[in-house]
Amino acid sequence: MSERELNLDVDVTIRDARTAVLSVAGELDMETAHLLEQQLTQQLRQGRRHLVLDLSALDFMDSSGLNVLIRAVHKARETGGDLHLAAPTSAVRRILDITGVATTAPPHPGVAEALAAAAGTR
Repeated sequence: MSERELNLDVDVTIRDARTAVLSVAGELDMETAHLLEQQLTQQLRQGRRHLVLDLSALDFMDSSGLNVLIRAVHKARETGGDLHLAAPTSAVRRILDITGVATTAPPHPGVAEALAAAAGTR
């Protein structure tokens, strides 16, 4: 049985001492969710309480990925910050809508809008 190559890339761009943009590409599922969770946790530990997730290149997300987002929202809010979702693909947006996560963390049309929302919550 061969191992499947992990198909998730997370690029982090530090905006300032309290804000980071994490660009997520590929598939966020049971095998890759821990990679995103590690990156989110690391940013929170470094004092970046306002996290923007650029989902424009995320092709697929299952319940494992959804759980990472929900936990990240709670962790960020516990520190006085928030998680802002940006530009989800239509498939990911549908999952966010169906599960109600879009109500808890409303997606923004793009990264610029998510950053503006993050700046407004300081």
